[in-house]
Amino acid sequence: MKQYKVKTLDLKTGETMAYRQAGKKGPVILLIHGNMSSSVHFQPLMEMLEKDFQVYAIDLPGFGDSTYNRPLDSLQDIAKDVGAFIEHLDLSDINLVGWSTGGGVALETAVDYVDRIRQIFLLSSVGVQGLELYDSRRRLMDGLKLKRIFRKEEIAADPFTYGQSNYALTQQDRDYFKLLWSQIYKLKQPDEADFDCYIDAVLKQRNLLDIMHALAIFNMTTSDNGVSEGSGRLYQLRIPITLLHGDHDAIVSIEDAKNSLEFIGNRAELIVFEDANHSLLTDDLLRVYEEIVTRIVDLD
Repeated sequence: MKQYKVKTLDLKTGETMAYRQAGKKGPVILLIHGNMSSSVHFQPLMEMLEKDFQVYAIDLPGFGDSTYNRPLDSLQDIAKDVGAFIEHLDLSDINLVGWSTGGGVALETAVDYVDRIRQIFLLSSVGVQGLELYDSRRRLMDGLKLKRIFRKEEIAADPFTYGQSNYALTQQDRDYFKLLWSQIYKLKQPDEADFDCYIDAVLKQRNLLDIMHALAIFNMTTSDNGVSEGSGRLYQLRIPITLLHGDHDAIVSIEDAKNSLEFIGNRAELIVFEDANHSLLTDDLLRVYEEIVTRIVDLD
């Protein structure tokens, strides 16, 4: 895996955003990573894109080499930093790619910067009605109805939904996260050196509780998801949206992707990757590249 130099920008939000850049000509592509990851995970895709595109891959606040100076209460809150990055570099006609949590951030960013965003690619993205979290202690007890959790204090108190991973982060437990990611990389494992780089990136995260809470309350529709009535911001978007999703995704189910497609409507399409899990960047990197590039070229 090619290693790209880390650059930084001081943003008006008070954060310093780290990012990687590749390519000097062609359409602009902005890559937004997901939870337990960073811009490092996009480097193989950057290498494929850099000949024909201007590519930027950012570290969201509290991830990678970016700062974490303020609480992050929602994905819309995180999108403010992405927007500030776009403004600072005066980027326009952006092809926005969001992976997992980054998909929700991409949608929120596009609403506020619609005049700068050309189209959106949702890569194994969180659904437009958020991520359902349940009290794992009740799940282990017979006869107790599952309880939906979404408040920060509830999530923080849950030993499995949050507690184990947070403890592993505080202990910098590489083995824990390697085992966790091995479940995602079931179809195709990255080589050992790349895997080590990815785990290095995972261990830099400092905002896990904020992110879990933001995912739990996320809802851009106008339909109640059991936690929130929804912001309705999704319907302000009038640009093409492409969902790329594995049919064996163990983090965000293919049913969630289909649900998102139904809410987004005819301005969106769903591309299903057969026998693929949550990391399409390792399961079928070439096809991800081809699907993105084809739609960028077709829109010209």
